[in-house]
Amino acid sequence: MPGLPALCLRPRDLRRGAALTLAFLAAVGTAAGTGCWDRADAVDTAGVLVTRTHDGPPGAPGAATADREAVARAAAEAAAEGKSGKKAAQDVVSRSGDRWGMVYDQNEYAAFAEDLDGRWTGVGLWAERRADGRIEVDRVQPGSPASRAGLRAGDRLLSVDGQGVTGRSVADVVALLRGRADTPVVLGLSRAGAGLTETVRRQQLRVDPVTVRRLADGVTVIKVASFTRGSGERVRAAVRAAPPGAGLMLDLRGNPGGLVTEAVTAASAFLDGGLVATYDVRGAERALYAEPGGDTARPLVALVDGGTMSAAELVTGALQDRGRAVTVGSRTFGKGSVQMPTELPDGSVAELTVGTYRTPAGRSLDGSGIDPDLSAAEGTEERAHKVLGGLRVGR
Repeated sequence: MPGLPALCLRPRDLRRGAALTLAFLAAVGTAAGTGCWDRADAVDTAGVLVTRTHDGPPGAPGAATADREAVARAAAEAAAEGKSGKKAAQDVVSRSGDRWGMVYDQNEYAAFAEDLDGRWTGVGLWAERRADGRIEVDRVQPGSPASRAGLRAGDRLLSVDGQGVTGRSVADVVALLRGRADTPVVLGLSRAGAGLTETVRRQQLRVDPVTVRRLADGVTVIKVASFTRGSGERVRAAVRAAPPGAGLMLDLRGNPGGLVTEAVTAASAFLDGGLVATYDVRGAERALYAEPGGDTARPLVALVDGGTMSAAELVTGALQDRGRAVTVGSRTFGKGSVQMPTELPDGSVAELTVGTYRTPAGRSLDGSGIDPDLSAAEGTEERAHKVLGGLRVGR
């Protein structure tokens, strides 16, 4: 099993209307979701990225936490009786009111080591769980096994290798879809009321966490899908390569987070040192600082929405509080609590809430999120482009 990271900021399933949308952008799809640091007390070393799911609605405070000893004891007692230690531990976590607490088995936890590099072994689909328990395909990665098999957004997933998935948690569905590369998996589906069966072969897949495009007027749009390993330096490289004097758009919409160290590196692209965030672990406060030498001159607009979460909110809060960027879009998700993973006697891993993080101005984002400077429910990029034009004219 990979070494356990010491501190993690992790989103879970978020409720959007009737849907429980998969914040873990497809453990059947791409890595992302939260930030972590290594077990060592060095905040500037990257840890293991782990993201999972949870059915709590957004906006609820995340202060409650489960007792580690009680969780470990429940797992040990269940294992001694030949029962599931993971399930017993999760029952204790659920009763504690720890909104972000979660328990993983060894295989689930080990699978996430791949996600550090923005790669995974699966079929290449993004899924969501509906309020009635249905599991539906939300998106399909182009060129993936799921794409080649003709899967589409809106398809209902009924079974994986003969095991029904309706009513299961997304984490359980993820575990069924994961596996070794080049192994087959049989998917039972429903499309427009008609049943379908597709056999696809799992393969190693990748998603580019950072994409860059140039608009006609020279504005550089940097889209960060997640803060997986190497993404922070990719952002810095994109800023350095942007045309002199041209404006920048940092698109963090739909970004569920990632490694905290990568988020800090990305923030460093736009800051010349200084505070990015503070966080506490059981009352002990610590700080995260940007590296010096970032571009502080070019106009910058950050695009955010309700899918901007965790480590992505950390970046947004730093740029907003320090007056470096104008933020445009809609309120961010509001995930600002810190989880610490603990290995249980049966080998499973429990993540329990231990603290929160705050923006440079001292704002706690957990349960509240970040309100953008300018609201834009639709046409966000167009609005951001106009704002950026005004910033450039006003220079």
